[in-house]
Amino acid sequence: MSTSVAPADTRMMAVVHRALTRDLQRVGDAVTAKPYPQGRRRQALGEHVAWLMRFLHEHHTGEDEGLWPMVRDRNPDAGPLLESLEADHRAIAPAAERLAAAGQAYSGSTGDVERVEVHDALQALTSVLVPHLEREVAEAMPVVSASITHADWHAWDQERNVKGKPLSELGFVGHWLLDGIDPEGYQLVVGEVPAVPRFILLRFFAGPYRRRADLLWRAGE
Repeated sequence: MSTSVAPADTRMMAVVHRALTRDLQRVGDAVTAKPYPQGRRRQALGEHVAWLMRFLHEHHTGEDEGLWPMVRDRNPDAGPLLESLEADHRAIAPAAERLAAAGQAYSGSTGDVERVEVHDALQALTSVLVPHLEREVAEAMPVVSASITHADWHAWDQERNVKGKPLSELGFVGHWLLDGIDPEGYQLVVGEVPAVPRFILLRFFAGPYRRRADLLWRAGE
């Protein structure tokens, strides 16, 4: 079936959610395992927490301003579900802002108060975020797939997640999504990228991502 009429393939949403929850769990493990991170690793962890929260904000904004209005326009019956998801986003935002601020403070400090705040803010966020992410995949993505075409989905994704972003950022996000992914998910992610950019992203951005990941997650092993 042509992608112009085929139902939206929404599997990428689960891939993105998996990457978010994976790294939030990693942050929690890192800041509670002794010896507690210091120096370059501590700074990198705090910066990564702030980046995760910026990514989450952009992710939710892209849904609220792009995806949900398109689905609502094609399928008015989806309105109550979409309104509940938007309400989730509003409830999540303060917890995400708290964690972003905690990450920034943690990266530039050496004390234990900032580490504890990262942990506490992380727990507060995951308590509201994880159920939302699970519900979005289980309840909303089937409705999205039934309401818009894959061409619609692709156009939204390109406009919100690709257009105007530097190759270095796209390369980081691509490898972040691929980190620890299963073979089906790997094919799904790399299949979104045309052949030439795919070669560049896989060939030249794997090393920088791996060095960053080693600093964040494997220090002290």
